[in-house]
Amino acid sequence: MEPDVTAALVTDPTQVAALLAAVLGAVFALSRVPALDKLFRVIPPVIWAYFVPMLLTTAGVTPAQNAAYDWFGYVLLPFALFLLMITIDLRAILSLGRLALLMMVVGTLGIVIGGPVAYLAVGQFLGGAEAWQGMAALAGSWIGGTANMVALQESVGLSDAGLAPIIVVDTVVGYGWLAVLLFLSGYQERFDRWVGADTKALDRVNATLREIDQTRQPSTTATVAMIVGLGVGAAVLSRVLGGLLPALGDPTIISGGTWAVLIAVTAGLALSFTPVRTLERDGASQIGFAGLYLLLTSIGATADLAAVLQAPAYLLMGVVWLSVHIALLFLAAKLLRAPLFFVATGSMANVGGAASAPIVAGVYLPAMAPVGLLMAVAGYVLGIYAALGCAWMLGQLAG
Repeated sequence: MEPDVTAALVTDPTQVAALLAAVLGAVFALSRVPALDKLFRVIPPVIWAYFVPMLLTTAGVTPAQNAAYDWFGYVLLPFALFLLMITIDLRAILSLGRLALLMMVVGTLGIVIGGPVAYLAVGQFLGGAEAWQGMAALAGSWIGGTANMVALQESVGLSDAGLAPIIVVDTVVGYGWLAVLLFLSGYQERFDRWVGADTKALDRVNATLREIDQTRQPSTTATVAMIVGLGVGAAVLSRVLGGLLPALGDPTIISGGTWAVLIAVTAGLALSFTPVRTLERDGASQIGFAGLYLLLTSIGATADLAAVLQAPAYLLMGVVWLSVHIALLFLAAKLLRAPLFFVATGSMANVGGAASAPIVAGVYLPAMAPVGLLMAVAGYVLGIYAALGCAWMLGQLAG
């Protein structure tokens, strides 16, 4: 039975959008209150951005379906990805050192392999024709963050109801692992001795960060207008062009929405090699993240906590999946003599994305929080392509 969206307290799309924006603003305002700092370290703002709108929908304040959510997905997804792509400095990322990039790629590989393994192990317990599609969306989230989850949801045709238990898995399992990584930070010296880690790479990272910091400057009205105009224009153009291209795959892996995302990502990456990338000095990536987090609130609002009733088997699937990812990372750390810092940051650059990787990096080495952001942004480059590969394998297993 379809939910009675008219029963919600707030149903006007403009009012719903305003409420979600207010929720996001309140979350980040509270995260800056010193007395709440420990709370937001344990439960990052990204979790509140998911769950506060979900609670509002569960309580009947907002509807599970609304035109505001559709608009957010249509514009904000390619908008955020495009702005994140144009701000990438591939030379800076490469200068982080071989180990940083290798551990990030190993983490990505662990997610790609772990998905099919988890489906083979517990897929029969998930039930429903959308099980593999939900896992495909989770692959998107765990390789590059929420933007890729939405892209994969759209790509494989997963319904909002089918996404609800995936949000639970993404949050409970993904951020449960975040908590473990924060706990392990107290043991990094012991771990580094055990693997014989070469910590000289961290010195090279520090030099890179100093160079990046020197290029930042306050934003102006003119530059913000340029960034927003460029981002919105690219987002809508990518949607229009994506709608003109044919769907590929059986089951569908590359839909019109996926084409739009690929166009936005590829165009942004191409522009990162031009002077357009200097817009990062004026906060282009921060505007992109703001759009991404606003999109996040609309995703939470489409879910209902009743989905937790479906979650036990999904939670088991998530634990099995992430276990493959973790095992591969620790094996690579032993073989490559990688510091625990790169293990933790490389993992969160995949599983948590740009919202969580800087948190983990900052806990391990306070001056290195931007490393997590750079590695997570690098994950966006691989994310959509790797997640599509994982989705294809899941589709084949389900077929």
